[in-house]
Amino acid sequence: MGVTAAAVLAIDAGNSKTDAALVAADGTVLGQARSGGFRPPATGVTAAVEVLAEAVAGAVRNAGGGPGTPGGPGSGAGPSAEAGPVAAHVSACLANVDLPVEERTMAAALEARGWGRTVTVHNDTFALLRAGLPAGAEPRGVAVVCGAGINCAGLLPDGRTHRFPALGKLSGDWGGGAGLAAEAIWYAARAEDGRGEPTALATALPAHFGLATMYDLIEGVHLGTVPAARTQRLAPLLFAVAAAGDAVARSLVDRQADEVVALAAVALERLGLLDEEVPVVLGGSVLAAGHAQLDDRIRTLLTARAPKAVPRVVTAPPVLGAALLGLDRTEAPEAAKSRTRAHYD
Repeated sequence: MGVTAAAVLAIDAGNSKTDAALVAADGTVLGQARSGGFRPPATGVTAAVEVLAEAVAGAVRNAGGGPGTPGGPGSGAGPSAEAGPVAAHVSACLANVDLPVEERTMAAALEARGWGRTVTVHNDTFALLRAGLPAGAEPRGVAVVCGAGINCAGLLPDGRTHRFPALGKLSGDWGGGAGLAAEAIWYAARAEDGRGEPTALATALPAHFGLATMYDLIEGVHLGTVPAARTQRLAPLLFAVAAAGDAVARSLVDRQADEVVALAAVALERLGLLDEEVPVVLGGSVLAAGHAQLDDRIRTLLTARAPKAVPRVVTAPPVLGAALLGLDRTEAPEAAKSRTRAHYD
């Protein structure tokens, strides 16, 4: 693969995985690969970029990169500035890059890698928004991502945006998969020891780990016999208990819907879009899972606050959004973008 074959190197990096794709000017996906989670706050920028480099190297190899090609056999762990660019433009949409200063820092780090002649870095919420816009539509809308965490971003055709810091409780956030799991454990613990109201979560959560009581689960997490990371993946169980009719679990699902709509409505208002027919793109593992109670409440509340908003759940891989943003930047025709969409859809 010659370095001029790829117009865009698209990267979407989340807490649990990183996807990279090389896309030709005509929208053909030449090669793609996946690596681990991207967590610069925990690992530092250098180590986090190495995770990106692993995915980029795999995408180059899968596109047919040979010896001497950046990322090809014999070229080391990942493409480097010395080896030359692998694409005309790098479009990176990254989790944990929530503030403009973090975007600038990460853009400088990617520019130093020399993977593309130009580089843009966005928070990964913008990848979801771009992937969810109808084909040929101007960049106007709002996206809410609810996966491990929760975030929202809005965009206007003139480039103006509205976004939130998305730094957890520090910045006023509530929910997401990890947040819902923590709330479920809190309510279950209080139900078992008598401080809170009864809930089926008090038996369902420890049973998920093969334990008899919440006390056993609390002890296991505290002493390390139950990895804390496993307790952050309990959101599907919470939704199952809610679907069975448990009042406490249902109240948590309702509150998550309230938070999603609050984010979307504020972004719409700040961008002057409350009275326009505009897409509200919903994505991430929690919102894409098809939970009826959550979906119904989001639509009901959104209709009340933004009657013309058009909610749309996106299940395509977010790297599609990163690729489309890159094709926008390189002024690719709509036919090219349609070809890329077809690959992922």
